[in-house]
Amino acid sequence: MENRNNVTVIILLGLSQNKNIEILCFVLFLFCYIVIWMGNLLIMISIMCSLLIDQPMYFFLNYLSNLCYISPVMPELMTDLLAERKTISYNNCMTQLFIHHFLRGIKIFILTGMAYDCYTTICKCIHYTIIMSRQKCNAIIITCCTGGLIHFASQFILTIFLLLCGPNEIDHYFCDVYALLKLACTDTHEIGLLVVFNSGLIALVTFVILRASYFLILHTIRDYPAENHTKALSTCSSHITVVDLFFVTVLFIYIRPAETFLEDKSVALFYTIIAPMFNSMIYTLRNLEMRNAVRKV
Repeated sequence: MENRNNVTVIILLGLSQNKNIEILCFVLFLFCYIVIWMGNLLIMISIMCSLLIDQPMYFFLNYLSNLCYISPVMPELMTDLLAERKTISYNNCMTQLFIHHFLRGIKIFILTGMAYDCYTTICKCIHYTIIMSRQKCNAIIITCCTGGLIHFASQFILTIFLLLCGPNEIDHYFCDVYALLKLACTDTHEIGLLVVFNSGLIALVTFVILRASYFLILHTIRDYPAENHTKALSTCSSHITVVDLFFVTVLFIYIRPAETFLEDKSVALFYTIIAPMFNSMIYTLRNLEMRNAVRKV
């Protein structure tokens, strides 16, 4: 990745300048990282070793759990918490940025696919097996990866040709778009608007679509018998919780103009660490079928 900038090394200011706080954060995030790995590994094994893999919802969940294994943010953060000087090369910074947005784009679209499955299960139950065939599920996964690739390519075009003059410090714990725009040599107002359109608007439209689908589900099940009503709510409640936890924090960062606030680093922790950690807990503890599969494993 050719670097045409004056900036070759970027200094990350991290979460805190206090060494004691950094050590405390390292211990806390190490626990979170272990929970993420073990929780998602347990989900994947439980799904693959049971008949749940044949159900579209868990087919998508298996792919969603896979995404947590290759996240580039947490390993870099934990390494920097113990380092005296938190630096990252320009090439590694760009790589981290693009992988992060590529995976996040796929996650957004997989969550949409899971919402579509939930809607079809309850509102189109008669034709469910025809609509959500394995071929359809594979097509949805391919579409999700394509959507993530398009989002990644858009982010790549916006930032790779951005000339950075310095200073070479960014007030964040990983390379994010808004933080990098602060290092640009030229006016970045138009680029900031494109980032809002590329990241913020995609997240907002997807969140509105997801919320609308759940409104239709709740409207449909109100006339169901009490037993089916409870089962339908149980099926979707876990997914709604994951969606809200992820999208609310992403929207806080990317739906506004290209400005950075002191709260950005704290909010970013939710969609990079907290949300992935709670994903495994929510899907295993609040879902009866998942709990039964885990017990069998």
